[in-house]
Amino acid sequence: MDLTTFVGLILGILALLIGFLLEGGHISALFQVTALLIVIGGTFGAVIASYPFSELKRLPAMTMMAFREPDLNTKETIEQLVEMATIARREGVLALESHLDNMEVDPMMREGLQLVIDGSDPELIKQMLEIELDFFEKQHETGAKIYETAGGFSPTMGIIGTVMGLVHVLGNLTDTEALGPAIAVAFMATLYGVAFANVIYFPLANKLKFRNAQMVTVREMMVEGILSIQAGENPKMLEKKLLAFLTPEEKETLLSGEERQRGVAYEETA
Repeated sequence: MDLTTFVGLILGILALLIGFLLEGGHISALFQVTALLIVIGGTFGAVIASYPFSELKRLPAMTMMAFREPDLNTKETIEQLVEMATIARREGVLALESHLDNMEVDPMMREGLQLVIDGSDPELIKQMLEIELDFFEKQHETGAKIYETAGGFSPTMGIIGTVMGLVHVLGNLTDTEALGPAIAVAFMATLYGVAFANVIYFPLANKLKFRNAQMVTVREMMVEGILSIQAGENPKMLEKKLLAFLTPEEKETLLSGEERQRGVAYEETA
């Protein structure tokens, strides 16, 4: 579970509410059903009209990616690629097939290694893996685009709601006592539109972009590892190359974990 998403959204909403209350406002004044209907309904309608149903039905699953840490298995992926490189150097590329059948690996890695085992042309393998990687990236960035679209429409729907409210107010100027509250209610739509866009839609879009970048980086690492295995690179050099894809924090965690494992293995041997 990624607490930063929860904390960020809740903190943003609370900051707006507390700031409004400190200015002397009443919490009940922030809830206007008509303004909510115009802004939320209008935004959802515009988003639905902008994307096919095949993409929209995937939105709930993609949204959940913003609220939980992805299981990237970076350490396991590096270990598997280094192990495969060691087998290929020691026993030959064809020996990978028997080992691959007994390993649980990412489908993209399995497909790439199978192409290596089949003796496919290196340039062809690179092209095929890059096409698959590009498709994966575009497929997973749809959620971010949908929320960005919602963030673009939401303020506009707020302005439309405000204009509609002002039209109603200007049509009843005889009641001067109700003029101020009516104008305040009209501007609630603009508040909803801007607040939803900047506190909910755009933050979710940014988090989904970050998640997509994380998953793409792991798959780029897989592509590099598969091509290096086919080229017959030294496993130690391959490991160093794959570690270059990690952030300094991830690299430190991974290396410290490996050192601890080596220490335990040494103690058991001793």
